[in-house]
Amino acid sequence: MNIKAMLLGTCLTASALATGLARAETQMLDQVVAVVEDDIIMASELRERMTSVTENISTRGVEMPPEDVLIRETLDRLILESIQMQKGARVGVRISDTQLNGAMQRVAAQNGLSPDQFRMALEQQGQSYQVMREQIRKELIIQRVQQGNVNQRIEITEQEVENFLATEEGQKLTQPEYQIMHALLAVSPGAPAAEVERAEAYVTRLLEEISAGAPFDKVVSAPGPYNFTGGNLGWRKLDDLPSLFSDVAPELSKGKTTLVKSDSGFHLVHMADRRGGEDMMVSQTKVRHILVKPSEIMTDGQAKALVTSLKARAENGEDFADLAREYSEDIGSAQEGGDLGWTDPGQMVPEFEQTMQITAVGEISDPVKSQFGWHVLEVLDRRDEDMTDTATKNMAMNYLHNRKYQEELDAWLRQIRDEAFVDIK
Repeated sequence: MNIKAMLLGTCLTASALATGLARAETQMLDQVVAVVEDDIIMASELRERMTSVTENISTRGVEMPPEDVLIRETLDRLILESIQMQKGARVGVRISDTQLNGAMQRVAAQNGLSPDQFRMALEQQGQSYQVMREQIRKELIIQRVQQGNVNQRIEITEQEVENFLATEEGQKLTQPEYQIMHALLAVSPGAPAAEVERAEAYVTRLLEEISAGAPFDKVVSAPGPYNFTGGNLGWRKLDDLPSLFSDVAPELSKGKTTLVKSDSGFHLVHMADRRGGEDMMVSQTKVRHILVKPSEIMTDGQAKALVTSLKARAENGEDFADLAREYSEDIGSAQEGGDLGWTDPGQMVPEFEQTMQITAVGEISDPVKSQFGWHVLEVLDRRDEDMTDTATKNMAMNYLHNRKYQEELDAWLRQIRDEAFVDIK
């Protein structure tokens, strides 16, 4: 497996097409091939990129474009990378080692390797692990620069979302998806009635076993008087299912199996899993809090003692909202009396959420520490809210955003290339 070539195909978007830059017999000293704003591109850098992408083209087995086209396109890619890296440096885009380690682990996993195996594979192919890390760091910086600049160019209105959801494409996007397994006991249309009855009795008995908890795949593959055909249909939307299954899928809950008769025979239809298309009820909590942060003039113990005293004052009759306005260091909620409004599961940091969940309505919690400091919180109310419509609109919004992103990215890249000072030597 050529790790470098695979990485260039799956991770490094800057590498597209290339071939050898210089003929083998030509030897020259390194020289500047382009000045890009405050940066320069050296001939050695261009040669290295050309070598890499040539390997990528060879690995993919596609036809090699003409040499002059490859050189021009590869240099253009390097120029665009340089412009974007300089933009990132100016606004302080940084990729931490933790983020980079996570990216390296994902790339290793894409190649079916552990991080250690990935490092060894690179070394065996004569590649530097550290060089690869820096290549991926550069790619992540460019991705952030692109997202930061392109996302602000994309505007999607509520009307666009409504119009999209009214289209056939929008309706299909929001359809539920089903993962169906089925097993067919084939019976010819002209089979004697007695044979049909025996087959039906057999599949009915198997259905009873499955309904009692026996695994579907084991039951239909076990030795018996009949052989089944079929398998897993994979994830499919309702419109993509054969009519035989689309008729029963909406009513079949996860883990359940039903028996369907057709001209082909008897089908055991099993709902392995399903997602989307159902009412999304979310348990929300209305809460307010007071936050006190440890600092150079207040130790952690003093911060805890202060919120403990504020809890006692609120329980003794002082208004919680007034105490929050005076003492809370959460600038987003202090002026609102500490009110955080209705919160969804997972919206708050774990320590806060755990305390919120075990605090009864109308009660004030014990002090709890999070990454932000010490909190005391009051649960005002709880409710179950139907978020189905919101989730559907968010799905459509994300779809429309992704559809517009590449178009806007291409336009932005052309713009920054046109605006940049570039001197090709």
